[in-house]
Amino acid sequence: MDHILPTATTSDEERQGADCAILPVGSFEQHGDYLPLITDTVVASVISRELASAYGLFRLPPVTISCSHEHSKWRGTVSLSSSTLHSLIDDIYLSVTRAGLTSLVVLNGHGGNYILANVVQEGNAEGKRMALFPSGADWTDARQSAKLATSNHEDMHAGELETSILLHTHPELVRDGYQAADWIADDRRHLLTTGMSEYTQSGVIGRPSLASAEKGKALLASLVESFASVLEILRKA
Repeated sequence: MDHILPTATTSDEERQGADCAILPVGSFEQHGDYLPLITDTVVASVISRELASAYGLFRLPPVTISCSHEHSKWRGTVSLSSSTLHSLIDDIYLSVTRAGLTSLVVLNGHGGNYILANVVQEGNAEGKRMALFPSGADWTDARQSAKLATSNHEDMHAGELETSILLHTHPELVRDGYQAADWIADDRRHLLTTGMSEYTQSGVIGRPSLASAEKGKALLASLVESFASVLEILRKA
């Protein structure tokens, strides 16, 4: 069974002897009528699961609520302040390094967590070993590898990419209706001011009708390959 949460014991982790921890950061926010509020948490967790398995990382449980303020008009969305999320990541880093690990990868599953880039940049400037994954370029490469029809910008939320990953890893979480839920809003220049509700009635921005389990599998495989360079840099630091 593929668990969203890690199930390792202390003995398991002692035998593995990982030097790098990976922390999935999701969200609790609307994802249209067919994906659950935990979608970003599931996506971040399954990517972390794949990376931990491939590279022998210490897999942490996910942060399940983050900065989802742009979705606040929809019932069910819950957010943290950016300062709280910053403090949380700092505390987790200190805890895992005190326990003997040397680095932390923050695996971000929600595009609205802008603060995470600052957390990682500031941390590395202070002598910590941290990375943020996936980057925009990693997602672009994964889309191309999986032959997605949409771009990162076009397929912003609950679209082809997220639906594909859930169809591959946890299809029981995908409800019917995604096949007819496409919504395009490419010009979103005032998003930070207005929130998403000015650009979509359904909460969707993207083309979920194009999603498939096969694409989800290929997306994950590409991300696993891209991660090798991140780990190489952390271990050289």
